[in-house]
Amino acid sequence: MHHEAPVVKFMGLYFNLANILMITIASVIVFIIAILATRKLEMKPTGIQNFFEWVMDFVKGIINSTMDWKEGGRFHILGITLIFYIFVSNMIGLPFSVVINEKLWWKSPTADPIITLTLSVMVVVLSHFYGLKLKGAKGYAKGFFSPMAFLFPLKIIEEFANTLTLGLRLYGNIYAGELLLALLAGGLAHNGVIGTIAAVPLTLVWQGFSIFVGTIQAYIFTMLTMVYMAHKVSHDH
Repeated sequence: MHHEAPVVKFMGLYFNLANILMITIASVIVFIIAILATRKLEMKPTGIQNFFEWVMDFVKGIINSTMDWKEGGRFHILGITLIFYIFVSNMIGLPFSVVINEKLWWKSPTADPIITLTLSVMVVVLSHFYGLKLKGAKGYAKGFFSPMAFLFPLKIIEEFANTLTLGLRLYGNIYAGELLLALLAGGLAHNGVIGTIAAVPLTLVWQGFSIFVGTIQAYIFTMLTMVYMAHKVSHDH
């Protein structure tokens, strides 16, 4: 249950090889999906192109619910990338895990807080970048003192809180799901016939629930990303 990560030290820095592996695999899967969905575009989409266009419309709906399309349209590709990448990352660790020499090599990338917090930092930094770019220095700074100047310290705390909650919410849900699946798998492996009979239906049910949770978490992360962007770039916020 408590397997270590395969960590190596290079030039004074520590690298988690499992994280690097799983990030790469998730990225390749998303890239392949994008290629397959767009290589033969048709006026009447079918199959994976139809699914891809549905996701595009779905993300567009998320953006329109948080800000005007004139301002939010530039984040459409970002939203599509996030929802696909996080969904795939949430799913790839569910079917199984791979442990070699007590090192956990295969898991969902989003079951690691370093990855989820990195994603959340990226989102928050991008929101500040676009806020400064689209509103200018004066308009950007005004957001920290609106509606009243004495709220400035709370605005700073809110930025840190948003970063932590965005990343830790995703990590906590995915890690908890995989932890329980590992416990149930332990019941299959070590508790004989009775343990197997009891664990199999529970494992299947939890697998289904984990797929649901992973899908919802991909949606929530993308939704909150657009909310944070809207707070920084929209003039009515």
